[in-house]
Amino acid sequence: MPIFRLGREIAFPHPEESDPSGLLAVGGDLSPERLLFAYASGIFPWYSEDQPILWHSPDPRSVLRAEDLHVPRSLAKTIRSGRFEVRLDTAFERVIRGCAEATRPGDGGGTWITPEMLDAYCELHRLGFAHSAEAFADGRLVGGLYGVSLGSIFFGESMFALAPDASKVAFVALVRQLQRWDFALIDCQQQTHHLERFGAVLWPRSCYLEALARCTRRPTRRGAWRFDSEEE
Repeated sequence: MPIFRLGREIAFPHPEESDPSGLLAVGGDLSPERLLFAYASGIFPWYSEDQPILWHSPDPRSVLRAEDLHVPRSLAKTIRSGRFEVRLDTAFERVIRGCAEATRPGDGGGTWITPEMLDAYCELHRLGFAHSAEAFADGRLVGGLYGVSLGSIFFGESMFALAPDASKVAFVALVRQLQRWDFALIDCQQQTHHLERFGAVLWPRSCYLEALARCTRRPTRRGAWRFDSEEE
């Protein structure tokens, strides 16, 4: 199956033309226009520093319906303890840098969040499309996650934790707020054990693309996000 090489035009082949691994295209750039078009089309960039920009649309796709969020009992206890203070969009660049610097089993110490990608998502944040949820303990950032929002879908990108459960607490707080804003889906991209415990399931690409089209017809909540309780 051919892998498409992108030119200057902001366009992608249909996601169903991805190879079995989900790889669809190579090249292009990380301009806000191309990134937003990609997300709205069910495509996202994922590559390493020694590679060109690689664009993916996996099949199946890991998704979490906001209304299906499941909070494990032990995590619910941590949330009730008030150990962490969770904020939205107060430390976006620090969160994405934390994700880039995080070490994960089997990653060989590398990261797919290249300096080019970090700059691109910070620009999306400045434009009001990318957002972060941050967990603080004693005034120190100890975990969080970031992603992109279009219509009623949030595309989760990465998370990190310097303290046990920190990123999970931030994730739960974010999803609960998204529920209050009538978001329909959280795109988790690739399934993991942790996401499965939260209620994420695998959808065929075709099913995901249909839901994505419905979600992106909704208005996008742009600008800095805050919890409803902070806006009252």
